[in-house]
Amino acid sequence: MRVLHTSDWHLGRSFYGSRHSEVFAAFLDLLGNLIEDRKVDVLLVAGDVFDTVTPGNLSQSLYYRFLNRMSHSCCRHIIITAGNHDSPTFLEAPRALLRHLRIHVVGTPGLSPDDEVVVLQGADGSIEGVVCAVPFLRDRDIRSVAADESVDDKNARLLDGIRKHYQTVCDQAEEQRKHHPDIPLIAMGHLFAAGGRVGGDEGVRDLYIGSLAHVPLDLFPRSIDYLALGHLHSAQAVGGNPVCRYSGSPLPMGFGDANQSKKVLQIEFNGREPLIEELAVPCFQALRRISGDREAILIQIERLREQMSDAWLEIDYTGSVLQDSIREVITDAVAGSDLEVKRIRNRQAADQVLAAQQEEESLAALDVLTVFQRCLEQNDVPQGEWAELEHAFQEILHDLRFADRRAED
Repeated sequence: MRVLHTSDWHLGRSFYGSRHSEVFAAFLDLLGNLIEDRKVDVLLVAGDVFDTVTPGNLSQSLYYRFLNRMSHSCCRHIIITAGNHDSPTFLEAPRALLRHLRIHVVGTPGLSPDDEVVVLQGADGSIEGVVCAVPFLRDRDIRSVAADESVDDKNARLLDGIRKHYQTVCDQAEEQRKHHPDIPLIAMGHLFAAGGRVGGDEGVRDLYIGSLAHVPLDLFPRSIDYLALGHLHSAQAVGGNPVCRYSGSPLPMGFGDANQSKKVLQIEFNGREPLIEELAVPCFQALRRISGDREAILIQIERLREQMSDAWLEIDYTGSVLQDSIREVITDAVAGSDLEVKRIRNRQAADQVLAAQQEEESLAALDVLTVFQRCLEQNDVPQGEWAELEHAFQEILHDLRFADRRAED
């Protein structure tokens, strides 16, 4: 049995204000070709199919067009779980229809563990494997709230809820393979596994309050033969464990990914033993980070022009002399080429603004916690009360962020 593991497509994501639907379309075409050329039997998508709970029409069209193509391919099973960016109710709305196309969608934890167990059948009807299709587990799905509980108590309850959920679903999966002990048990998840590496500017949202619930690997049942994870955007084996994998995002999510190789993972099962192969995803849109003083920046831009590059650029001016006109200089330097400047950072100008006591500071440049801290400072709230108030504020943000706006009351 041949399985392909991917996650974190983030369909519809904008890149510094630019929509690049053609890049998403190119990736889905590539993925379809890989599945057909390599005769993949099972596709796993471990969360964050879309970048928002309200995906646009074009993003939906790309998604359903891909699923339609795969329903006529060699791929016998497609299993999709919701991530923290997805609307569970939106993903699950066509579930009954998609099931007839051998596409299994799990947006929320089921009322029964059976709802998250998918039995994989071969072309001859034989059972080849079983999948625990666990979606992103929201706080409210897996634990009850106790009055006046401490942060440590909350973390312990959260981890215990995750552990119990996986144990219950895996126990049900074990029932399915009771008479087929040599078939693999695959589990899916959308979470932050302890030991996972995060890039400098991945843009990964906290799943729970603060840094709660970095899930240790020993929390998962030992019966799992392969753990297919989503959420972190860098492809990696967690903690050096070769069968606990993040496929990573197949497309760059920011300039921090400019030099990062993107992948999907192919898993070939010989009985319960997985043989894992990393398949490279080509770069559909070149990204370049340029930094230095005025002369260094212009030299690097000229070099890219000579290469006929069509890269998107992030430019970081680090010169010691304040250059108010650096944006105009850069605009002139790329004029007439296919280079496109997406972001310019002028550190000298930024330092000058900060030194001027933030007089010209833009609200859009601040994160929400910084704004809240400024509010506390402005209202002379004692420093000793800040930690408790910040934690309460983060809880409110978390509830707002993970509310499913598509769900009915």
